[in-house]
Amino acid sequence: MPDGTATAHLYRPKLLTTLAEGYSLAALRQDAVSGLTVAVVALPLSMAIAVASGVSPERGLYAAIVGGLLVSALGGSRVQVGGPAGAFIVLVAAAAAKFGLEGLLTAVLLSGAMLLLLGLFRLGSLVRHIPHAVTVGFTCAIAVTILASQLKDLGGLKLHGAEPGALIPKVVALAGAIGTLNPAAAALGIAVAAVILILRRLRPTWPGMLIALVAASTANAALGLGVETISSRFGAIPRGLPFPALPHLDGALVLQVLPTALAFTLLGAVESLLSAKVADGMIGRRHRSNMELVAQGIANMASAVFGGISVTGTIARTAANVRAGATSPVSGMLHSVFLLLFMVIAAPLAGFVPLAALAGVLVVVAWSMAERAEFVRLLRDWRTGAVLLATFAGTLVRDLTTGIIAGCLLAAVFALLRRAVPEEGD
Repeated sequence: MPDGTATAHLYRPKLLTTLAEGYSLAALRQDAVSGLTVAVVALPLSMAIAVASGVSPERGLYAAIVGGLLVSALGGSRVQVGGPAGAFIVLVAAAAAKFGLEGLLTAVLLSGAMLLLLGLFRLGSLVRHIPHAVTVGFTCAIAVTILASQLKDLGGLKLHGAEPGALIPKVVALAGAIGTLNPAAAALGIAVAAVILILRRLRPTWPGMLIALVAASTANAALGLGVETISSRFGAIPRGLPFPALPHLDGALVLQVLPTALAFTLLGAVESLLSAKVADGMIGRRHRSNMELVAQGIANMASAVFGGISVTGTIARTAANVRAGATSPVSGMLHSVFLLLFMVIAAPLAGFVPLAALAGVLVVVAWSMAERAEFVRLLRDWRTGAVLLATFAGTLVRDLTTGIIAGCLLAAVFALLRRAVPEEGD
């Protein structure tokens, strides 16, 4: 079977290629099993990411259902699964706090249009040339920021005012509120993180996140711990998708959210193509990068229309899809169908999930995102180390766009100097 290299430039969804090759009932059964497996992983993760992003949990489910379906149906990878991603938490939370829900949805819609244009102008291959040190730098910085953002709910802390968005003021405010620590909330959150990590090592095929959340919810209700839950903060989760509606495209608001939309676009392009590249290595195929960006663009626009947050290809869900035996994009499409069924049938039960337990889930996400060994390895060379630290510091202190620009500019300077003045052995 060819690996897809000869057709990697085509604007043709991999779903059509798969169907043209012949799709059997056995393949459908296997894809159904894979889709169900990924849906079990995506259900708690989508809600946790939405809550951490400063919006209600159903916004993450809308993105996973609508955006995930379109990423698989139209995308350039056979096994890529799309949905809300931990890497977007910081950007989405900042946008929600600054512009409100309407501004956030406008930014998601605009970023979808930009991703679509990136794909149509065949810029997918350029995105993949971002230096590795830059990628590791901003990924680790995002992991640190996610971890910091979960400390409030993890410990049940009570702040006098709004939680600061910037890292250092946030840590100072949380340290000042340490006297309000809720031992029950902290115990639940830490227990959830521990159970997930233990099951990941001992029983990697089990849905560790779902098991941990069910156990934490049961303990909170049965023991009367009084830890804040999804329903006590956000109310009931809707049992289905909302009616589609375009965000209010006010000219002034569009100009205000444009920088945020650009940041969404840059991160979405990098994350989705990195995930597709990882999937290529797992299945021995090659994705169509420009088709993937087109699909990501359409998926984000559709997510915004249904009230969902940003969508991108996610490595965790894509890897779970491959390990479960997915054979085609049908698996990712079925994952969205299963998520919708879960939402229709079990939405009331999700209200019992403690927010500290969701924070525990995201602590594991942050731990998994941080490429600790690779970070240390890159520091051994002073040039890659400088690029890494510039990106890391820029992302932590300012924002993702600043970090990526700083890292890429420094990498370009080093490349030019190396070409102009070759070192011994070069």
